[in-house]
Amino acid sequence: MTILEKPAGLDDTMDGLGLAAGAANIIMQLSWPQVGYGVFESRVESGRLFDHPLKRTRTTLTYLAVAARGTDDEKRLFRDGVNKAHAQVRSTAASPVKYNAFDHELQLWVAACIYRGFEDVHRSLYGPIPEDAVDYFYQRGAAFGTTLQVPQSKWPKDRDAFEQYWKEGLENVRIDPVVREHLLSIARMEFLPQPIPFLFGRLNLFFTAGYLPQRFRDEMLMAWAPRDQRRFERLMKALGALNKRLPVALRELPYRVLLADTRRRIRKGQTLV
Repeated sequence: MTILEKPAGLDDTMDGLGLAAGAANIIMQLSWPQVGYGVFESRVESGRLFDHPLKRTRTTLTYLAVAARGTDDEKRLFRDGVNKAHAQVRSTAASPVKYNAFDHELQLWVAACIYRGFEDVHRSLYGPIPEDAVDYFYQRGAAFGTTLQVPQSKWPKDRDAFEQYWKEGLENVRIDPVVREHLLSIARMEFLPQPIPFLFGRLNLFFTAGYLPQRFRDEMLMAWAPRDQRRFERLMKALGALNKRLPVALRELPYRVLLADTRRRIRKGQTLV
């Protein structure tokens, strides 16, 4: 595979502001029943969001940082840690659907949702992605899968193939009441201690609905009127204009801190997941 060079003048900052779309992306990932129940029924107690909110959040965001900016060795070490956790994530006879966390198809869907989420955040904050940057971003997006267990060959070969994959993937989207309530709790930030959900839960739910494509809003039974869309677009445009004026180090601060913490953990031989 030919490695594409970064187009001259391209801003490829990994904006921490995009974390506002985090709950929306989780909903997209868990919208396949096998992924949704794999997370909801997970027997990995240390990785359950509502039991260990800070640890699970740190692990999830570290995965994004390592996949996007980590070295090959860092990705390998993080993948090994994920493998140990995923080995315990399998359906039981009582599960409503069959799943296995090592299923490449399920992992590919998760990776595709993450990549699609990064595109959506960029467009919401800054407008269309420049044509000469689409292929560059898309090729780098494969790391969201290969940092798990998805072979490079599984990643759709180009952006057009990805669109076809995405269209077909939407056919598998189904969110039942059990998973829906779990996801709404995440969007309302109820996994965090008070007063955070009280102060910010409603705003985060608005951001979540705004970042969700309509297909997912329908599954989540989320009302979204044209005036909501206009309000969301105005807010994102204003935040994007403000964010562009900040130093890159500040824009990327959450991910830089997480990557530095990962490297510290590796030096000390500590677990990454």
